[in-house]
Amino acid sequence: MNHLLSIEALAAGEILDLLALAAELKRHRGTPGTQPLAGQTWALIFTKSSTRTRVSFEVGIRELGGYPMFLSKNDLQLGRGEPIKDTARVLGRMVHGAIIRTFAQQDVSDFASYSNIPTVNALTDDEHPCQILADLLTVRETLGGWDGRKIAFIGDGFSNMTRSWMWAAKRLGFELAVAAPAACLPPAEFLTALDAPNVSVTLDPAQAAQGAHVINTDVWLSMGQEEQTDKERAFDGFQINAPLLQHAAADHIVLHCLPAYRGKEITAEVLEHHASTIFQQAENRLHVQKAVLSHLAQAADLRARH
Repeated sequence: MNHLLSIEALAAGEILDLLALAAELKRHRGTPGTQPLAGQTWALIFTKSSTRTRVSFEVGIRELGGYPMFLSKNDLQLGRGEPIKDTARVLGRMVHGAIIRTFAQQDVSDFASYSNIPTVNALTDDEHPCQILADLLTVRETLGGWDGRKIAFIGDGFSNMTRSWMWAAKRLGFELAVAAPAACLPPAEFLTALDAPNVSVTLDPAQAAQGAHVINTDVWLSMGQEEQTDKERAFDGFQINAPLLQHAAADHIVLHCLPAYRGKEITAEVLEHHASTIFQQAENRLHVQKAVLSHLAQAADLRARH
């Protein structure tokens, strides 16, 4: 693995290896260890705002011995029309790796191709791989794993989160049920390409939640969609609340990648009842991202040696 661009691009073994390394780094955080980013500078290129992603990556880079350089859209010539491939070819000669949070998946792919440095997708409109790795780590920590478990995602059926969850289910083989309004279901061509009989889609949140061990949701309107009030109205009945959770398995957990809008996709009562797991999930962003950075840095070092 030379880059982390998507869950789709990962093999099951790569996912499991990253989770194992993340768990090890979490256990030993605060104790002396190797620093695979020692002497390195990593650029954080963010054209979308962030709390958890920026903080976890900056802390993670520092804990691995490196130096983070944060670059917003106002700090780059991208905002004035410079092609991403030109920015990539410049930064590739100056920094050791890049973490990109932006809109278009193609921009991240192009940056990786033209920069020739390790590149991490920190969120695009298509996928959110770091978040799904953190979620999988949380499921393993709280439920012992996903084998024989049912995971439900209730909300936008074709958001970056849902797409990443569907690819994770394809790779790891667990049962995933997605419930979304008709206008927000995954298109047929995507499901055909996915080719995962263990992934189901429905218009009925209760059906998706039935017997589920993990109830997962996200904001109804992704970043940049805040003015789409018609879309938001379509989610009436898709809230994670106490009546819906009556359908879930007795030992279920609730996940939310945050930020959460209490009273919309999740009630305040449900969020607070499951806060320990949800904020464990947020913390795990740090540990899985350190695992990703460590792996990419070591892979780049091996390539340089040969």
